[in-house]
Amino acid sequence: MSTPCTLFATLTLVCGLLMHTVTAQGQPTKDPALKRATRLLRSTILVDGHNDLPMTIRQFKDAPRDVIAYDLRQPTKGDTDIARLRAGGLSAQFWSVYIPGEGSGPYARQQLEQIDIARRVIERYPDVFMFARSVADVRAAKRAGKIASMLGMEGGYGLENSIGALRTYYDLGVRYMALTHNTHTDWADAAAPLQPRNNGLTPFGEEIVRDMALTHNTHTDWADAAAPLQPRNNGLTPFGEEIVREMNRLGMLIDLSHAAPSTMAHTLHISEAPVIFSHSSAKAVCNVPRNVPDDILLKLPKNGGVVMVTFVSSFINCEVGKVLQPAMAEIGLRARSAATPEEAAKIRAEGFAALKLPPTSIAMVADHIEHIRNIAGVDYIGIGGDFDGNDWWPEGLDDVSTYPKLFAELIRRGWSDQDLKKLTGENLLRAWARTEKVGERLRRERPPSTVVYVPPKS
Repeated sequence: MSTPCTLFATLTLVCGLLMHTVTAQGQPTKDPALKRATRLLRSTILVDGHNDLPMTIRQFKDAPRDVIAYDLRQPTKGDTDIARLRAGGLSAQFWSVYIPGEGSGPYARQQLEQIDIARRVIERYPDVFMFARSVADVRAAKRAGKIASMLGMEGGYGLENSIGALRTYYDLGVRYMALTHNTHTDWADAAAPLQPRNNGLTPFGEEIVRDMALTHNTHTDWADAAAPLQPRNNGLTPFGEEIVREMNRLGMLIDLSHAAPSTMAHTLHISEAPVIFSHSSAKAVCNVPRNVPDDILLKLPKNGGVVMVTFVSSFINCEVGKVLQPAMAEIGLRARSAATPEEAAKIRAEGFAALKLPPTSIAMVADHIEHIRNIAGVDYIGIGGDFDGNDWWPEGLDDVSTYPKLFAELIRRGWSDQDLKKLTGENLLRAWARTEKVGERLRRERPPSTVVYVPPKS
């Protein structure tokens, strides 16, 4: 039996979805595929694997870290607010509590602060969000007309090499952890090429130029190296394997987005539970380090894992990266020579605004989805937009209101409602439920790990 509150919440969700089928001119859409996509999202659970709203709030220029000032009931400058979440038909969101892994730390304080921001957002809008720690919570939120809200760590830096910290983050509500971001941990290798840090020499670097080698295969604090990120561990170290085993015991999803292929393969070999890629696409379609190669996709059915396809233009359309990467380096170099921070910010803003990037289409995103379906199978794909974590999006797929357009594209390609429901969220929920079951079994079989990280001998 429905209560007045659940009826109101359901009506609010339906009204939001109906509004999305109205054109900018105020006329109902005549696109049957978009109508069908909108109807589908009313009845199924749409889970997105990655949204960087907590970092957007942390970096909010007007009031950093202030979840009250960054009012989601009003239109925001970012990709996410409540009206657009409702219009997009989203049922469940993994909010990324990302922290950067560059530098020497400490990282745990930043990690706890990001978890705090995410939880305060969820608590501020109890009529909209429901904190979810389990698959059962996600389904309960859908029935209540609320958006299930989960936490995902992006990179294991916040552990500071402590398995006890891993368990503490789980207790705080974190339900997946990416092993790496754009730089290695001490126990797992990342995929990304070495990103520019200084755009050449810093003033300090200029002062110490000598007749000597300034760098080898990694940046110093004052000069950039040329080499791509070199393997450190060739996958996981023994301590990294212990992290994977403890995540399995906890029932915590292992996220392999940003991991090196060696780390992906190593984890798939030892994990007793399904893995996820919270925001990755197909490397065979766009050959960038962040995407998933076919040999890894072929291993997914045995593991039961899910690749949640991201919308980031440079991961979808390789032509974007060919323009964007050198432009970012050039703009950064000019900003570095600015006389004041304000002038540097202006150079960056104007430079990025003037960029002319090759167009990326929703059809290109669908191509990635279909490639993963064709290689791994329809049971191993999901959605991980990465909204609020990027500035360049496919045309028409640029904020959280636009999910129905992607599903409309797939409908035009002949996708059945059954397969679309797997893509929207049932695949992810199946993998997560299996992870929960594995955790229940392993907690009966073995105690918490007491392994302590020991640095390698130099």
